[in-house]
Amino acid sequence: MGKTKKDKFSYGYVIIAACFGIQAIGVGTYISYGVFFNPLISEFGWSRAAISGASSIAFFLMGLFGIFVGRLNDKIGPRNVMAVTGFLFGLGHLLMSMLGAVWQLYLFYGIIIGIGLSSVDVIALSTTARWFVKKRGIMTGIVKIGTGAGQFIMPLVASMLITSYGWRTSYIIIGAGVLLLLVAIAQLLRRDPSQISPLPDCENDVSGGKPGLAGEGLSLGETVRTRQFWTICAVNLTIVFCFMTIIVHIVPYAQDIRVSATKAASVLSTIGGVSMAGRFITGIAIDRIGSKKAMILCFILLIAGLLWLQMAKELWMLYVFAVIYGIAHGGYFTTMSPIVAEFFGLNAHGVLFGIVAFSGTIGGAIGPILAGYIFDVTAGYGLAFWLCTLMSASGLLLLLLLKQVDAIRQKNMG
Repeated sequence: MGKTKKDKFSYGYVIIAACFGIQAIGVGTYISYGVFFNPLISEFGWSRAAISGASSIAFFLMGLFGIFVGRLNDKIGPRNVMAVTGFLFGLGHLLMSMLGAVWQLYLFYGIIIGIGLSSVDVIALSTTARWFVKKRGIMTGIVKIGTGAGQFIMPLVASMLITSYGWRTSYIIIGAGVLLLLVAIAQLLRRDPSQISPLPDCENDVSGGKPGLAGEGLSLGETVRTRQFWTICAVNLTIVFCFMTIIVHIVPYAQDIRVSATKAASVLSTIGGVSMAGRFITGIAIDRIGSKKAMILCFILLIAGLLWLQMAKELWMLYVFAVIYGIAHGGYFTTMSPIVAEFFGLNAHGVLFGIVAFSGTIGGAIGPILAGYIFDVTAGYGLAFWLCTLMSASGLLLLLLLKQVDAIRQKNMG
């Protein structure tokens, strides 16, 4: 029996490595879309609102299909689901190399890539939550460092590929690479330790009355009747509105203030690089002070960063913004899955996390296209950045009013 426990313990780290890879490849590739903005504008003359719209649709569909992916993950496990969606994600990028009309942009990027992206967060984070209890925060932080690594590497890779080979060939290289890697990584996934051994999941990692063992917690029906669940959804909507607006538009904004294309891409990469530290630190903080307090700190940093951005008119100021924002961005996304497990347990974690993520994608879909429209009308991003500041302040207020679910605490400790 000791050997079985050791095998389970070891395979948990295989799961973490696989989920790290999924986050790095999936999110990093999606984030690099901003680097393709100006090449698409130069070739086709499309507005920023039109190009942003494809990203918004992809983000929206990621959340919508993420609910179904979460449900499938709860029922059948992540391996086959990840393989199918990983294939679609790579296929969409391959098809982007043949782009010739706006409707193709919305089909290839908005729909196909959006559906392919739907499993990247839900599969990686829900699977991590099922494999670890006592160390859930730090393990989620490590997985989310993968997101930061991808955000750091992929924009620079995309920028170098575009400079060397043009944007169409770049999409072929990126598409083929991510398709093969995501389908291969999917083969390593298992939903929870019970698929390796019949012993209770992470038996050597259980902590007292901490909520979140596999099978414990509120059902989907019980959870959606709580005010706390919809408050968390609303909080996620407000902050992801801000996050995606910045991620999609920070590169074109930097170029608007006469920063070169390569240096503008490096600002985006800096956000990704710094966010790795934010994810790791926040993972530790979650295990020590809880998800809600860690999330509040992320909101405070985000608001400070957005206020600084109003004044950022030089490259060094953008790097300062990237550091503040990167910590907030990385830290917040590390708190999402643990706060769902902490408040509602793991009984229906996949679908619940999918719904919370979907609420964020609604905000994330609206934010970039609205910012693009504001730019097209006002010839600047000032109003869009102030709108983000207002949205983040609203989210912080909702979070401060959020109370623990007494029923789930009693149910898991009883």
